[in-house]
Amino acid sequence: MTDITTNTPSPDSRTPSVSFMYTFIIAAIVIFVMRWLKPSKYDLPHIPTVGGSTLPIFSYFGAIKYLFKAQEMTQEGYNRVRKFALVFLYKGGAFKVPQLFRWQVVVSGQKLVEELRKAGDDELSFSEAVNEDLRIEYTLGPAIHHNPYHLSIIRSQLTRSLGALFADVRDEIKEAFNEVIPPSDEWVGIPAHNAMMQVVCRTSNRIFVGAPICRDPDFKALNVQFTIEVVKGAAILNVFPNFLRPLASRLLTNVPESIERGVKHLGPIIKERFRMMEEYGKEWEGKPNDLLSWFMDEAAGKERDVRALVLRILTINFAAIHTSSMSFTHALYHLAANPEYIAPMREEVERVVQQEGWTKTALQKMRRVDSFFRESQRYDGLGSISMTRKALKDFTFSDGTFIPAGVFVSAAATPTHFDEAYYEHPEIFNPWRFSDISDVEGEGRKYEMVSTSAEYVTFGHGKHACPGRFFAAIELKAMMAHLVLNYDVKMENEGVIPEPFWFGDRLAPNPNARVMFRRRQS
Repeated sequence: MTDITTNTPSPDSRTPSVSFMYTFIIAAIVIFVMRWLKPSKYDLPHIPTVGGSTLPIFSYFGAIKYLFKAQEMTQEGYNRVRKFALVFLYKGGAFKVPQLFRWQVVVSGQKLVEELRKAGDDELSFSEAVNEDLRIEYTLGPAIHHNPYHLSIIRSQLTRSLGALFADVRDEIKEAFNEVIPPSDEWVGIPAHNAMMQVVCRTSNRIFVGAPICRDPDFKALNVQFTIEVVKGAAILNVFPNFLRPLASRLLTNVPESIERGVKHLGPIIKERFRMMEEYGKEWEGKPNDLLSWFMDEAAGKERDVRALVLRILTINFAAIHTSSMSFTHALYHLAANPEYIAPMREEVERVVQQEGWTKTALQKMRRVDSFFRESQRYDGLGSISMTRKALKDFTFSDGTFIPAGVFVSAAATPTHFDEAYYEHPEIFNPWRFSDISDVEGEGRKYEMVSTSAEYVTFGHGKHACPGRFFAAIELKAMMAHLVLNYDVKMENEGVIPEPFWFGDRLAPNPNARVMFRRRQS
């Protein structure tokens, strides 16, 4: 089995790091000088500042600090506004932290988070925030930004089909684990994040494009690398002014090459499916029941081109693979550092599968497994902020916080998840926290992994909450159920959870830590 994380692009396809560094430095100097000479309303002097001053030179020092201390700075702001707000008998408030080329406003407290959720798309826009952060019009193309028909398919067709597709999910998980972590009676150390990324990539693409292409080593490597290319491309483009971005995207990013690589894999499959559709009708016998087929059914005009359909599949992989593999790796580290958690989940899985078989219904009844993931995502999550929006017009929160058009606003994530007002002993990882609560309160669905609230924003909250979270939950829970039934695990450094990796406001599991696996012994 090819280790997809060691599959690096060839030298001629690699973004030139030296060029990027010089470009970044020059652009940063230009923007710094412009801001120094002309202070802007976007300096937001009326909003409390964490990590420096609104004066440009000091804000840049703060922005550099934020790259390495975002969690601490966000927590500092959260504590500060919370303490101030309590004096006036309400909870929460807003503060701002410096990023390299803008200020990021962060709101906290149930009231303001709910207002952020309820704001109209013409006021605080989710899609424009994502577009600007990832420069989607250049990295993924204008159609992905302006015609995101894939999102409605994920929300509806994919979610509705999870029961019918579960047999494929289960089959691919078994095959992937057997290849990536062959069962052994001896303890074997495995780089956990790499291994879980392979399993997630295979399982996801079994539903996205079907077998056997989901198992192709180069196709898997492409989907992993594509995410890196998009993020790298966005970082490069973000240091250029608007009028230079079209040229920079052609000269300094490798996203087009990745798409062409995808066409080589998926092009023949798409053409054959179109041929069958044309010859035998839209519902031809033997038509695959997967995301690619649904895209082909829904696509119109230029979106029916092979390249456009390939780009949709790569985009879905971009959104799914890394977040799911990181979430599972965080949970695996907690499990391996505390092997006593295995027995309660193992008992539950065996009991439920005996009653329900391997089905979507069975997974919904695995409340300990579900609680384990929800707690892991509360404790680790994907970053210190969530629910990021870009103001398209001036907006004022109920506490008087004024957000000028063009400013970015987010909800505090990690500080909220560690607030003792919402979670008892939040500093303690309690794997059965949510299953115990639901047992007492009798509101199981409220505390499921996929449920969002103003106090739990790992998946966002409201209508823009992650549309793929239902599929992700099924996939991750099925992986955990398979793991606890078939393996014993422990950390290579027993009892120690590897230190996670922060860069800016993003959190990732330790990429190098090894987990010890062996065939289940009891």
